[in-house]
Amino acid sequence: MIPATVFAAVLFAALLHAGWNAVVKLGLDRFSSILFLALVQGGLALLLLPFFDPPARAAWPWILAGSALHSGYKLALIRAYGHGDLSQVYPLARGTAPLIVAAASASLIGEAMSPLGLAAVASIAAGIILTALGAKKGEGLSRLGLAFALLTACFTASYTMADGVGARLAGSASGFTLWMFMLDGLVMLAWGLFTRGPAAIAALLPAWRGGVAAGAMSLGSYWIAIWAFTQAPLALVAALRETSILFAMLIAIVLLRERIGPMRWAAAFLIMTGIVLMRF
Repeated sequence: MIPATVFAAVLFAALLHAGWNAVVKLGLDRFSSILFLALVQGGLALLLLPFFDPPARAAWPWILAGSALHSGYKLALIRAYGHGDLSQVYPLARGTAPLIVAAASASLIGEAMSPLGLAAVASIAAGIILTALGAKKGEGLSRLGLAFALLTACFTASYTMADGVGARLAGSASGFTLWMFMLDGLVMLAWGLFTRGPAAIAALLPAWRGGVAAGAMSLGSYWIAIWAFTQAPLALVAALRETSILFAMLIAIVLLRERIGPMRWAAAFLIMTGIVLMRF
């Protein structure tokens, strides 16, 4: 069972995650949008670094690994979106990641879960994946789209493991988070300049207000998650954080007045079931 304070904090992080996905309608292509988020996260992290304790020396290999894996996740996600719709790719990429984390954390760091915990993770993951089946009818996901979606899931699971282990060794979850996202921002900046030149930065300027808001919410969301990794099992936190899809669905219904089909309601029921199992 996740402690009540951690449980509430991770649900708030999931709400922030859904919120920045709603805010990030910047009118930019997907690469520019994700680059913008990375630069805002890195810039904010750089500004905040002096106010938090630095991570312990033992955490630095994990900081470097985490920043590389976060950048790899972003680039794999962009490629996945090039071969499939967001409504198909995102649930597959995010829904399978907690299952990978559950298996990896049990085998690699000995963090086995109870049958009820495994049932909670499986229920949330199944609900998230089911949202892909409830997407708008159209062409099925191509093999390349499926491959990149699963590659994205592997990156998500990998950075979750790196961040969880690293934050525990760091002695300062905040210091770990800020250094990791600052380096991730530098990697993405270098990649943007390498692939598109200075035009990559110039293209972001017209959308700076929405980008700053989305980037701040994204940083806050994962900052909370990394802190939670030091307080509870990695797989439970990873699964609970993915309930952001449920919040995104609620935002779509209440604020955007979108209609939700039976498959999406079934997915929401599975996610809620997982949340209840995880807490009680």
